[in-house]
Amino acid sequence: MNRKIVNIIICETSHIIFEGLTRILNNSINTCAIHFANNMNEMQQLNLRYNADIVILNPVLIQNITKDFLSIQKEFTTTHWLGIVYNHIDQPLLSLFEGIIYINESPGEINALIKKMLTIENPLHNQIPQNETLSEREIEVLKLLVNGNANKEIADKLNISINTVITHRKNISQKTGIKSVSGLTIYAVVNNYISVDTM
Repeated sequence: MNRKIVNIIICETSHIIFEGLTRILNNSINTCAIHFANNMNEMQQLNLRYNADIVILNPVLIQNITKDFLSIQKEFTTTHWLGIVYNHIDQPLLSLFEGIIYINESPGEINALIKKMLTIENPLHNQIPQNETLSEREIEVLKLLVNGNANKEIADKLNISINTVITHRKNISQKTGIKSVSGLTIYAVVNNYISVDTM
């Protein structure tokens, strides 16, 4: 029985980190092909060639090109995007990823995250265009949500009840087809509801 090869791109400038991640992944996923990219252009070319299941990316490489990164994510809707973090990165940048691998995590934790990504669908994949657009209030809730506000904080800022916030969040998820905050963040930026610079 043929098993699908899992294509993983590691976009990282450090060969030591690349080699370490490669060893960890090869020990847990028998049918994976791991590709090395030194920069975003190389990553895009590899993704066009291999249609990667997962890209593990150093967020430092997208600090000044977040809009380009969001466009790339929109282009490769079946790819899962993970950040590899080993120094301080601002939360708004981290929110653009579906998951984060921290440098001090154990091989077991890293493998668990990779396997989880392989079992879920990217929030932008097969996104069905909806006839319904978000209401002005839903857009306000969305903006506050992707900027890290909890339900109570959103309720206080908009002077509405927590139950109303929860209802708006359900409506937003139904209309967009996206449930995760990271997916909604990408959606909000791509649709110009928020700017990455203001997050």
